[in-house]
Amino acid sequence: MVLADLGRKIRNAIGKLGQNTVINEEELDLMLKEVCTALIESDVHIRLVKQLKDNVKNAINFEEIVGGANKRRYIQKTVFNELLKLVDPGVTPFTPTKGKRNVFMFVGLQGSGKTTTCTKMAYYYQRKGWKTCLICADTFRAGAFDQLKQNATKARIPFYGSYSEIDPVKIAAEGVEKFTKEGFEIIIVDTSGRHKQEASLFEEMLQVSNAVTPDNVVFVMDASIGQACEAQARAFSQTVDVASVIITKLDSHAKGGGALSAVAVTKSPVIFIGTGEHIDDFEIFKPKSFVQKLLGMGDIAGLVDMVNDIGISDNKELVGRLKQGQFTLRDMYEQFQNIMKMGPFSQIMSMIPGFGPEFMNKGNEQESVNRLKRMMTVMDSMSDKELDHPKASELFTKEPNRVARVARGSGCFQQEVRDLLSQYKKFSDVVKKIGSIKGLFNGKNGDINPKNMNPAKMAQLNQQMAKMMDPRVLQQMGGMGGLQNMMQQMARAGKM
Repeated sequence: MVLADLGRKIRNAIGKLGQNTVINEEELDLMLKEVCTALIESDVHIRLVKQLKDNVKNAINFEEIVGGANKRRYIQKTVFNELLKLVDPGVTPFTPTKGKRNVFMFVGLQGSGKTTTCTKMAYYYQRKGWKTCLICADTFRAGAFDQLKQNATKARIPFYGSYSEIDPVKIAAEGVEKFTKEGFEIIIVDTSGRHKQEASLFEEMLQVSNAVTPDNVVFVMDASIGQACEAQARAFSQTVDVASVIITKLDSHAKGGGALSAVAVTKSPVIFIGTGEHIDDFEIFKPKSFVQKLLGMGDIAGLVDMVNDIGISDNKELVGRLKQGQFTLRDMYEQFQNIMKMGPFSQIMSMIPGFGPEFMNKGNEQESVNRLKRMMTVMDSMSDKELDHPKASELFTKEPNRVARVARGSGCFQQEVRDLLSQYKKFSDVVKKIGSIKGLFNGKNGDINPKNMNPAKMAQLNQQMAKMMDPRVLQQMGGMGGLQNMMQQMARAGKM
């Protein structure tokens, strides 16, 4: 993600303050100069950058800061608040209602990735248990219906369109009526791409809007146009009531900062951002979480929500075994499946404090995914006895011929099977020790509840996790202190 470069520069500028023995007005000016340069390079409007600089300087008065106060943390918090103002329009976005019809009408420029984004959004809500569908009301672009049909079929999402009908208003109205009768909750209407100068297409957009009466008009814009997003968003808002914005291609263009800040000026909330070509390269946009991840502060609340969405805590059998300190190879296989469901690795890693968005690039991410799939392939060649054995490592050690059989069945080397068993033993040992911590499983439905742990139990849990982690990863998080801070954030998130 190109915005990762912006985050790295801002983090480095703030980090330099911590290396100075004395933090004064001069050091603050140097830090602000670096932050402002990074923002301008990311195409943020000079007016907004100057406003941020002035606000930070006005908010920090070294003469009024109490002696002994952490000046670096105070400055970091002030910069964080001002960056938040850059991307937060202060408007609550539309929230669909479960169990009733919610019509989304997508509008935008040609080539902004509108049709692909329609599918991404439908897939996003489908994974969360909503009944979603797609309607192609784009009769202007050749191949538009074929593209939507192909995307929808791949994602297994119902769709509606026509090769013969040329009136987009009629297609949209018929599609919405059809899916409403069938009880669909999220109905997404894709319209023709247009430019603010094309009056005829704008008139068509207004007619479609009047015909389907959308609950939310979503404007899809390409991050590459940067500051020009503001003018385009205003032009569309004058024709139809644009309630939300989705910014695409944030993974490939350096003008993403300009696009985000320009949209905030129009008071239209950004609801999602596109971070890649794949269907799951799609993130919900929450200004506070976005700035936290940009600065490497993580987003533990978002990570907890993501875990809850895939229903890990609903597995009563697994929770029961964890209570007894048991962890099988089948449990590890199921957790690997859950990790794959959570979305791109880089998205998950950026939610952990200490890991910026640039920590895992696309190459490293694909390598990690392939390694995970490889380990699952090895486990696919194991018998039920091996997968469900409470002490699988000992079973394979006593009977080495099992290692050779699994290696042949999965088409890998025997050392890869041994590496997998070694990784499993680490997990198993930690689970065994976690299960021995009294009072840990006293949450709702008997699941793990960090908020009910006293500090001694929390420290014990942190030590077990630290032993399991790669030392380099632990160092990236800020050592034991960083791990303890993450667990405290998880406890706070669990109370929400």
